[in-house]
Amino acid sequence: MKDKQGLSRRDFIRNSMIAGGAMLLSGILPSKAGISTFTDSEDFNFSGTDELLYGVSDIHLHAAPDSKARLGNELEFARAARDAGYKSMLFKSNDFSSHDRAYLIRQVLPDFEVFGSLCMNRVHGEKVNTFAAEKAVNTIGNLCRCIWMPTQDAVYQNIRYHGKKEGIPVLDDKGHVLPEVVRVMEICAEANIIFATGHSSPEESITLARKAREVGVKKFIVTHANSGIWKMTYDQIKRCIDSGAWIEYSYITNLWGPGTGLPDFERMSDKEFAGFVRIAPEHSIITTDLGQVGMPHPVEGMRRCIRALLENGLSQQQVNYMVRDNPAILVGLSAI
Repeated sequence: MKDKQGLSRRDFIRNSMIAGGAMLLSGILPSKAGISTFTDSEDFNFSGTDELLYGVSDIHLHAAPDSKARLGNELEFARAARDAGYKSMLFKSNDFSSHDRAYLIRQVLPDFEVFGSLCMNRVHGEKVNTFAAEKAVNTIGNLCRCIWMPTQDAVYQNIRYHGKKEGIPVLDDKGHVLPEVVRVMEICAEANIIFATGHSSPEESITLARKAREVGVKKFIVTHANSGIWKMTYDQIKRCIDSGAWIEYSYITNLWGPGTGLPDFERMSDKEFAGFVRIAPEHSIITTDLGQVGMPHPVEGMRRCIRALLENGLSQQQVNYMVRDNPAILVGLSAI
């Protein structure tokens, strides 16, 4: 049934939901439902566009709403990034989709490129969920630009952290990529979006990279190549690159440690981080992986990262590849 203005009941409900979501995101409605502000981030000193940050794309960070406490919400982070001069952001939630919220954020910030993603953890079932992947890439707005393999529920992480071989696998017992994982690779290839390894082991990532190349995935990212239990050797990184992979280095490793919101991790030196990213800047991206309570604001984290890279001898062009050109291309934008 349509009213006198030609709007169906379904259209009216849909438009009302979009408007209500945009109002909530923009702060018109009360924000008492667990939406945090930046009071936990003493390091964030925003003062407008920063030449150091102009054109940056951070395509791995966390924000509220989430199943874990976060330093700020997605709209707050996106607005701060836009005002600092960023080109784009891609949000990651270990449990929930974020591409649908990216659609709403764009109603509030139409001049900023915001994207979301989907992570294959148990909230989507006991194995990698191909149906969830198909729905993600077909959501209105086409803003799901990355599908991550399991993270918190990865078998490798459970073995290393808890000594139990449980969780959502990506390989079978013979070391072959599971059919459902191959299908998600195909979905990513067809949609020309990122397939990311999540919290797979270094050796699993090598196997996934080889299969992705066979399948035709153009945007395959090995994640956390410098981080914790996922830290790779030079040879492992080179093998992934030889299979067509992009390598992600997250600067969170240089910000966590004792006295922070993530005190149990060993902090990496800026010199060591620079050594990693020097391996192949033209095939690499740098992200912050920030958003945790007790950690620096993601924009401040990226600022520190770029400054540290330049101080440790990387050229401006090398930095541009990793924080501007490559991540922008991976989410479907043009390079700077």
